[in-house]
Amino acid sequence: MQFELVAGRPVLDFAATVAERHTTRVEHLRSAADLADWVEQAGLVDRRLRPDDGDLARAVGLREALFAVVSAVLDGTAVSPQDRALVNAAAAHPGPTLQLAADGAVRRTGDLDAVLAFLARDLLDLLGGPDRAALRRCADPACTRVFVDQSRGHRRRWCGMRGCGDRAKAAAYRQRRRAAT
Repeated sequence: MQFELVAGRPVLDFAATVAERHTTRVEHLRSAADLADWVEQAGLVDRRLRPDDGDLARAVGLREALFAVVSAVLDGTAVSPQDRALVNAAAAHPGPTLQLAADGAVRRTGDLDAVLAFLARDLLDLLGGPDRAALRRCADPACTRVFVDQSRGHRRRWCGMRGCGDRAKAAAYRQRRRAAT
């Protein structure tokens, strides 16, 4: 499976592995292989993971907690104690190990616990750093993706131009054409 990594932070791309959460709820992590695909495409570790169904369930549980925390922050509501505990427990594990190879390349090694720790820490870094002020929700009413607005004027509206942005531009074009006739 191919994933879109457009949110500006790995934790937000991971949280977006469920699309349209409030309507059709399209699950992209349907199997342990899908989880391995996401980790590989995100480049969090160099060696492909071999998760099982239990690993998938743990990852999905953390994903839901990560999304709930981001949503609470954006909504200005309290983070649930359960979500906070799950994120903090994941962040307490060691993350991927980085090593400089003889050829000057950086190698990333680790298991699923290391990847989940990285994602939890990425959330904590996001919320504790300057990117917190740039957190945005996609303007598409059906989309539930959150992203970091790194645009020059901080006026980015869509999670990505492929998909949400294209649909909005096409709808605006059709509306202008109808109005002109």
